[in-house]
Amino acid sequence: MRKGIHPDYHFIEVKMTDGTSFQVRSTWGKEGDTLALDIDPTVHPAWTGGGARLMDAGGRVSKFKNKYAGLGF
Repeated sequence: MRKGIHPDYHFIEVKMTDGTSFQVRSTWGKEGDTLALDIDPTVHPAWTGGGARLMDAGGRVSKFKNKYAGLGF
């Protein structure tokens, strides 16, 4: 491995939106820095299955569903 071309890989603390935190190794920031997340898996609808719905009034989603209706999705 060539010296001087790779970023520093160190421990940082990641703080979740609910206040919990954990340590990971990263190239972000400096040793001991804290990365505070605005959105994380505990609150994002993509992971929680929350009430976010895709509203589409005869647009792209409807066209897609009509086009591929026979494939059994």
